[in-house]
Amino acid sequence: MGTVLIGIALALLSSVAYAGAAVVQERLAELPVRRLARHPRWWIATALNGVAALLHLAALRAGPLSLIQALGVLTLPLAVPLAAVTWRRRVSGTEWNGIAFTLAGLVGLVLLIGPAGTGVALTLPELVVLLVVVCAVLAGLEGASRMPRASVLWTAAAAGVAFGISSAISQTITVRISNDGLAAVTTPLVVTAGLAVAVLTVAGLLLTQRSYRDGLGAPLAVSTIANPVAAAIVGISLLGDRITGGYPGAALAAACAAGAAIGVTLLAGAAQDGRTRAGSPVTAA
Repeated sequence: MGTVLIGIALALLSSVAYAGAAVVQERLAELPVRRLARHPRWWIATALNGVAALLHLAALRAGPLSLIQALGVLTLPLAVPLAAVTWRRRVSGTEWNGIAFTLAGLVGLVLLIGPAGTGVALTLPELVVLLVVVCAVLAGLEGASRMPRASVLWTAAAAGVAFGISSAISQTITVRISNDGLAAVTTPLVVTAGLAVAVLTVAGLLLTQRSYRDGLGAPLAVSTIANPVAAAIVGISLLGDRITGGYPGAALAAACAAGAAIGVTLLAGAAQDGRTRAGSPVTAA
């Protein structure tokens, strides 16, 4: 029981660090990418994201996966009020409702879709095909975000996909090293996977940064949803994972996704209201 409590504490700290990073990134949302590297706050956000990732990994070693993953969605209800405090405003009722719907849907999805490929590694051909598909998906989402009157939520979805696929590929690295020892580090599979994780992580950070230019709540909700869904798709299609509960579980997962979508809609509406009010803290691109 003591180990589980340690895992819970680490997961909570991870969520706090992720929330802090999101708030810092939102404050830099209007800066072009070329200027981010020269801004100290960007490196603070990057460090917070790194610390959060390490805390999450440590939490997974101390507590059950389903519980730790569910606690990970607390980033959203932590980040939105924290952002409101930094902008000296109150969290609206619509935002709280959006957070509630999104959280309920997310927790259900996390508990139903399970881990991505526990104990199973991708083969090199599978990894190459996966990366080609992911590049196409990210290009499509990014292209959609550049269309006239398009929503930044497409960019947020791309960020979530990048992080989710990165997590799924990381599983291959840990499995190969666990099975074959440090000798696996120099194999083509692990080298390719490591490079892919690095590129996808950086892409996720930059896409997340861009998605916050119209506010924090809705983009963070979308990326938080897209992350486990993308990882689950890899697990189900390539690594033998299954949705808990069979067809009834799939139906329940669809209902959870619908609830999360309602939450995102509410958060996006709240952001739109904020932009139209005089003195709104939400900045436009």
